[in-house]
Amino acid sequence: MIYRHLIAPSRAFSQFSHDIIRHPRLSSDAVRLLTWQLSLPEGARESLSRTADRARIGAGAFGRAKRQLKEEGFVHERRVQGPGGLWSTQQLVSSTPLSAAEAAKLLAREPAAVSPQVVPGPREPAAGAPTTPPADGHPTQDFGENTSHQPPEPPASDEALALVAAFPALSPALRHIPRAMHAELAALTDRWLAAGHLPTAVRTHILRGLPEDGAPVHRPGGLLRYLLREVPPVRENTPGTPGTRGPRAASATSARLSALRECEGDHVQATLFRPVGDETRCTRCTRRTETPPTPTEPDRLTETPGQEGPPAPIVDAWTLPPSPFGSPPHPAAPGSPGDSPHSGWTRGAGRTAARCTTPSN
Repeated sequence: MIYRHLIAPSRAFSQFSHDIIRHPRLSSDAVRLLTWQLSLPEGARESLSRTADRARIGAGAFGRAKRQLKEEGFVHERRVQGPGGLWSTQQLVSSTPLSAAEAAKLLAREPAAVSPQVVPGPREPAAGAPTTPPADGHPTQDFGENTSHQPPEPPASDEALALVAAFPALSPALRHIPRAMHAELAALTDRWLAAGHLPTAVRTHILRGLPEDGAPVHRPGGLLRYLLREVPPVRENTPGTPGTRGPRAASATSARLSALRECEGDHVQATLFRPVGDETRCTRCTRRTETPPTPTEPDRLTETPGQEGPPAPIVDAWTLPPSPFGSPPHPAAPGSPGDSPHSGWTRGAGRTAARCTTPSN
């Protein structure tokens, strides 16, 4: 059971149709926005957005409520251009639904209101002749790092570019260097070369900076940038010392590394060795070039040194024809007392092979 107690107000009230309050397609925010606008005094120019702010209706709810009111015909809008070229939006709020044609007739009766603040004032000519503002040139003051028109950096040398391109071959951890960082790394490497360091010293410095425990390097380009950022001074040394350029040493490394030299042989990676004299190849490369070739037929003999007469034919010891004296003899070991002049065998030069001769009767 519901009881209602209603007292008609004697002042500050508005008359609304029950169709607005009980509208089936209007939300509570739309009804509140419409009734608030209809309760304003005559001649008020309060916009719908201002009313939504005063009624504590959020931005999202205001957009939905305004869309519902426009779909039902309670709100109409149009854009007009008034005096001075200023565009403004006219809003029409009605207590009954209106069509677009009916709303256009009502809005045509109201002139476009223009705020006096935006009306252009009287034109006063400026003193002097008109001039055109300059559109070229650079600012006179030096902005330093704040300007984007910095002079381009000089290109790196070919030696530095070749050295950077060979960095991935130094270690598997440097295989994935971004191509976009090659120019920056070449500029840093060029500083090392300009200071007097040799490429060997640069590679040695990079190898010493890699992690020793085999930890993976996730950003090899950043690691190389960190290692090459600071250029150490070149240690003074005598001319002709390995790893020097002119009168200065290659790098300020330890005495143990300063005596090393890079091998000029064929290696996958740069190989350092400690020279005894003026050699330019390591012991492995030297031994590889000085080792005589091995014989291609180790089971055959050549002519015995000092033998007179024409050379006897060389045959395989295991494919001799059958002996005329019976069963084929077995070859005796070289130097054994079992050698016989009728055995049909002659000792060779140290291997189990022989020269076949025909015994005389």
